[in-house]
Amino acid sequence: MTFHRDSTSVTAAREAHFAVTGMTCAACVRRIEKSLGKLEGVAAAHVNLATERATVVYDPALVSLDALKSAVVNAGYGVRDETAEVTLPITGMTCAACVRRVEKALNAVEGVAAATVNLATEKATVRFDPTRVDRQTLVAAVEKAGYGVAAAAPEGPADAGGELVDEETRRRARELRIMAVQFGVSFATALVLMAIMFGPQWLYLPWWPWSMEDTFLFQFILATPVLFWAGWRFYASAFRAARHLEVNMNTLVTIGTLAAWAYSVFVTFFTDTIHQAGIMAEVYFDSAVMIISLILLGKFLETRAKGQTAGAIKRLLGLQAKTARVFRDGQEIDLPISEVRVGDLIRVRPGEKVPVDGVIIDGRSSVDESMLTGESIPVEKTVGDTVIGATLNTTGTFTFRATKIGSDTTLAQIVKLVEQAQGSKAPIQQLADVFVGYFVPIVLVIAAAVFALWYFFGPQPSFTLALVATVSVLIIACPCAMGLATPTAIMVGTGKGAENGVLIRGGEALETAHKVTAIVLDKTGTLTRGKPSLTDVVPAEGHSAEEVLRLAAIAEMGSEHPLAQAIVDRARAAELDLLADVEDFQAIPGRGVSVRIDGASLLLGNAALMGEQGVTLGALEERWTELAQAGKTPVYLALNGQAAGVLAIADTIKPEAREAVAELKALGLEVWMLTGDNRLTAAAVARELGITNVMSEVLPSQKSDKVIALQQAGKIVAMVGDGINDAPALAQADLGIAIGTGADVAIEASDVTLVGGDLRGVVTAIALSRKTIGVIKSNLFWAFAYNIVLIPVAAGILFPFTGAMLNPALAAAAMALSSVSVVTNSLRLRSFKAPKSADEIRRPSAASRIREYGYLVAVAAGALLLAAGGFVAAKSAEASAKEIVVEAVRTGDPAKPYAFIPNDLHLHLEEGQLVRIVFINRDTQFHDWELEGVPNAHVGARGGQTVVWTFRARGSGDYHAECTVPLHAEYGMTQHIEIVPPSADERGSA
Repeated sequence: MTFHRDSTSVTAAREAHFAVTGMTCAACVRRIEKSLGKLEGVAAAHVNLATERATVVYDPALVSLDALKSAVVNAGYGVRDETAEVTLPITGMTCAACVRRVEKALNAVEGVAAATVNLATEKATVRFDPTRVDRQTLVAAVEKAGYGVAAAAPEGPADAGGELVDEETRRRARELRIMAVQFGVSFATALVLMAIMFGPQWLYLPWWPWSMEDTFLFQFILATPVLFWAGWRFYASAFRAARHLEVNMNTLVTIGTLAAWAYSVFVTFFTDTIHQAGIMAEVYFDSAVMIISLILLGKFLETRAKGQTAGAIKRLLGLQAKTARVFRDGQEIDLPISEVRVGDLIRVRPGEKVPVDGVIIDGRSSVDESMLTGESIPVEKTVGDTVIGATLNTTGTFTFRATKIGSDTTLAQIVKLVEQAQGSKAPIQQLADVFVGYFVPIVLVIAAAVFALWYFFGPQPSFTLALVATVSVLIIACPCAMGLATPTAIMVGTGKGAENGVLIRGGEALETAHKVTAIVLDKTGTLTRGKPSLTDVVPAEGHSAEEVLRLAAIAEMGSEHPLAQAIVDRARAAELDLLADVEDFQAIPGRGVSVRIDGASLLLGNAALMGEQGVTLGALEERWTELAQAGKTPVYLALNGQAAGVLAIADTIKPEAREAVAELKALGLEVWMLTGDNRLTAAAVARELGITNVMSEVLPSQKSDKVIALQQAGKIVAMVGDGINDAPALAQADLGIAIGTGADVAIEASDVTLVGGDLRGVVTAIALSRKTIGVIKSNLFWAFAYNIVLIPVAAGILFPFTGAMLNPALAAAAMALSSVSVVTNSLRLRSFKAPKSADEIRRPSAASRIREYGYLVAVAAGALLLAAGGFVAAKSAEASAKEIVVEAVRTGDPAKPYAFIPNDLHLHLEEGQLVRIVFINRDTQFHDWELEGVPNAHVGARGGQTVVWTFRARGSGDYHAECTVPLHAEYGMTQHIEIVPPSADERGSA
């Protein structure tokens, strides 16, 4: 998170990052953010579900880090300890007082969780936050206390980031193993339960002696321990939330599965009560366990996929060299990079990685920087050039001086930026957060309404249908997909950007980039190489070219401006005498310089400066125009108020700049060039680049004003620059993009940083942003549409048309499918490739368009086809069933008051054929019909109720059916059924 746009509001703020455990959905995210936001001194709190991390901006004078973590714990979640540990061998200790002093010094370092010192072993063990403390800081604290740290220390905080990532990988692997075991056991249990429930009936097992009711107790014994063991993570989270009068995704899972389990337990132990109530005795142990197993499968796939989305950091850390060949005491020795110090001389041979950042002092080579910059062509390096740690030396051997080590290296900064970006939240996520905040309570209300409607107004068996519909609604409505829609895409997108040399600070920058309509390109250092050279020296009459060059070089000796450096370099190359008495030097911003050299008054600058000082240009003005029209930057020299000559400086355009401009235009952006050059020079450069919108003769202080003018015209502006004077404009722009080869202050002020100097990285950033936001939108659309469409289906809206309800287990499968599809859709960003040309942007291939929009559509279509196929198959099987109508009636005979109509049945059935019995109870009290010796041939109905049930026929023979209500069989409710094989004609007609 950056605050450069309004730093005054957070001048005292500090940013904390810590891992949160126990989150399962966007409702959890909203709840934790709400708890943190209530604390006095908290300016902002963002929680990322995918990375399971919280980022909090707070005032340490008002609230402590421990208080922030306590707020998370009090909200019903956990805070995982992410401290690293290092052992430091301490020298100079003699007594317990020394121990206390060293411990006090280490514990005083901000970011140290605990430090203990052992006098016997002379070692200090320090637990610390590796994102805030490094080994060098700890060593400095010990040394400041008057003690030392032995050189032969083990690897320390320089590798802590890698250790932390490895620990995170191990933790995730452990979690995956546990979930895999729980899923395997619960899924296998659910299959066994379903086999017991439906296998004998649907597969027709003639030897199976038990009906479903006979298996209820066994199902209870088998399902209950598995259900609570595998589902405890969901139940515990729901109970914690309930204690705080909150609800989340786990509330829905808990209510749904426990309602199914509790009802099944009641049916198991009070079967007769269920019968007397006129309800068919059915249990849902299999559904409850299957729901938990499928949700675990979804969580397993999510966790594994989230590990893949976070892989960018590990890949970046994997680029780092492990050792460095350092010159020490006149010898070359290999040391762990944690022991490299600033100023060390390091030799790098062909094929080796550059261990840390530095400057070459001897040798030359080609260095492959593609792993950090995305630029595939190796870069020539020689004395004076900088090298970046983790890049690969390809050909020659060179020696360089280390300038940045540990957390200061470019790689470490990239890792830090990527971590912060992956933990950030895009504004688009706020829509989902607000929705989810109300969604779960609304679902509970909907579920209660669904139960009431089915129970009081639905057909029989109304209670069973009400229970099935309610459980399905609770399970299918879990908002996992909404919580994962944005953060997973941001994680993959920012990680992919880092792999392409584009560092995006966070979700806000990523989202803003896709909205940009106009892009402003600073000329020097952005469109051009930033290393101009002197091309022409034109003396006025009475002066020599050598004199003009010498005076101009002396005047610019103290300037760091690239144009000034070009003049000085040319004079030194000509071996001119640059010694002189220089007085009254004055830099005139945007104009030039004024100085006295050996007593003479000298002006060096543009035409505006000459005009302001009343200098007559004469014939030089025509020559100046010619040079400007050639795309060169002319600079006048005036001596004692008289024009003495003009110098022309040209800054070579970067070879990829024209292509980058064409690609930006192909993206539909309005491209502007911003420069301090005069109008003619700027126009010449713009023509060469293909730019039609030019802002020339702009002073450094006016750059941000130009950006404001475009914003006031209704444009979303991106500013690309590399210099110190670009920082205000970068901060003012809606999106600031800094060239990584530029000034640190420009990079700090930007939202996006290009690690290399290739301007095509801007195209990559914009294209990646559009791709990522497109994925986020499709994710959110899928998540919202999924709930909008399937909640009514789960509630039973299709029942009047199909006669079928959505099975709760299928609802759990659909919920898992939605979450997994969202995560895998985000993972498709890993295949992102930067556009190769403007034509590719203007005319994308049909295959790329299909891939862009087809994935989630294909997932939805596949799910619908699968559901339709299952429905058609079920209906087909049902249509093939032999229908039998049996009525329960009151006869009026006091001796035999009840009877089945018909009393005798003669059926032609194949063994195992599906039979559908329509049981009509025309009496006022409960009756049931059970066919002895045929498992699951049992149906019951209350007075006036009609119930349909199916079972598999046994082989040929005589069978007896009766009502199982006490005394009803004795009062006449019996039936004789004869089953014989169908005739050849009947088989043929079938």
